[in-house]
Amino acid sequence: MAMHAIIWLASAIALSLITFLTLSRSQKNVVLRRLGLTGRNASRPSTPSLEKQTPSKPLASSTSDLLATLPPTPRDQLRTVIHKLSATQQEAIGDLSFDADVFARSLLGLEEDYRTADDSKYSYMGFSVRELKALGDFPDYSTISEVPMPNPYPEFNIDRALPRPYRPFRWAYHQTMSLTKLETDWWIELESTYKERIAQRKELYRKYGESVLQWLPGSELVCKELMEMVLQFICARYPQYFSLSPDNSRFENRILGTVSVIKEKHPLLILLDNVPEDFGIVLRDPESGYYIFRAGIICSALGWNVRTKIGMKLHEIHQPIPDYKEKMQFSMDRYFSKMPANKPIQRGSWGFEVDQPLYMPPGDPHEAYRDVQDATLTRSRIHLRVDWQTLRRLPLSGGVVFNFKALFTPLEEFRDEPYIPSLVLKVLREGKKSIMKYKGTWHTEHIVFPALEEYEKEQVKNGIIEKDWEPKTLEESPWFPGWQEKWHRQQGF
Repeated sequence: MAMHAIIWLASAIALSLITFLTLSRSQKNVVLRRLGLTGRNASRPSTPSLEKQTPSKPLASSTSDLLATLPPTPRDQLRTVIHKLSATQQEAIGDLSFDADVFARSLLGLEEDYRTADDSKYSYMGFSVRELKALGDFPDYSTISEVPMPNPYPEFNIDRALPRPYRPFRWAYHQTMSLTKLETDWWIELESTYKERIAQRKELYRKYGESVLQWLPGSELVCKELMEMVLQFICARYPQYFSLSPDNSRFENRILGTVSVIKEKHPLLILLDNVPEDFGIVLRDPESGYYIFRAGIICSALGWNVRTKIGMKLHEIHQPIPDYKEKMQFSMDRYFSKMPANKPIQRGSWGFEVDQPLYMPPGDPHEAYRDVQDATLTRSRIHLRVDWQTLRRLPLSGGVVFNFKALFTPLEEFRDEPYIPSLVLKVLREGKKSIMKYKGTWHTEHIVFPALEEYEKEQVKNGIIEKDWEPKTLEESPWFPGWQEKWHRQQGF
């Protein structure tokens, strides 16, 4: 499913760009109004409305543009950050002068370790090795990236916490992929399966090794940066459970009762020990401009693994998508070449599964469920699986990070969720055949269809939905009307 998540997120970006750019100005305005960009939805008082993302003007479709194009540099933020640094650090950084010509000639190589590189080399975000070293450990990433730190979440109780009930269903299913601006409070979302998932993921790494967690040369900076950003985030969001020592050398996890000495392990192993999320990291190759998968933790892949994809370019990873090379490759490559650090995005990918398969490598016995409609299956074994996905560029290294969290919801939860049974039935029955075949829901549909039909009739009978309601994307998407009340009730607050 994680591979599906990357593919669907890639397709979303490409299709959004292609479709939007073919419209006239008046048609674009209509689309923007329908997407809600001219106003905010007031139906969710305690959760910000999700801001739809519109594409930037593209470059010409040629690979030479990729080599000539770099993302916007956030180095101006150094003038703010430098005042928070020690006198020694300020002296090491120097006067912040910047020569664009020198920068263009002095980019770090794809496999080059910044720690041993010459101080005059640069990351492709415009920071010199000298500056990167002077910033030290755990710099102020929120200021540099212009993505704010999260608000503390004092009501959060790890033993009762449920993920928000993501229902990213849309109709018409083939017309929009629904990219939205990242809600910064929810980048890393923890819930009551935390201990179980951490243990499960560590066991997967013990068993499968580099098939689930791997890093290649040149990823040293981006791995460190990602780990530090994630730890800063969870310490700010869940201060009752996580903290860094005053010198930032130790990370305390009060859920697990552990203390990690940060320098003793690779940054991805620190994340494996403490954060139940998947992270896939791509870096720009300065020789070609293409973005390449260089490091990651992927413990929730269905049908693939890190070992089979590491070192590939974006279009090589997405080769399974029909017509990707002909219709989407340039758009995707352009998007990655220009994506700024201050505009992270999010979306959801979904499917139905038997039980809760987290990791299913090729040949796994669980694959057999997808080949048949098992008459012995019961509703209680069918789960909606949502991979809630974010995509952001890290401000210092320039690495683009996908992260995913697999969330499982019993099918029976749909019974009291207004409009959801009707909407899902519409998508499963009438969605574009090639998309639905790729999504792979067939093996559950003999159970899902009658259950949803029953729930739909109940909702009409009980006045929860209108009898003649025509399925469409809900205004509350990716949730449903009354989701907050249900979510809070289930958690006891």
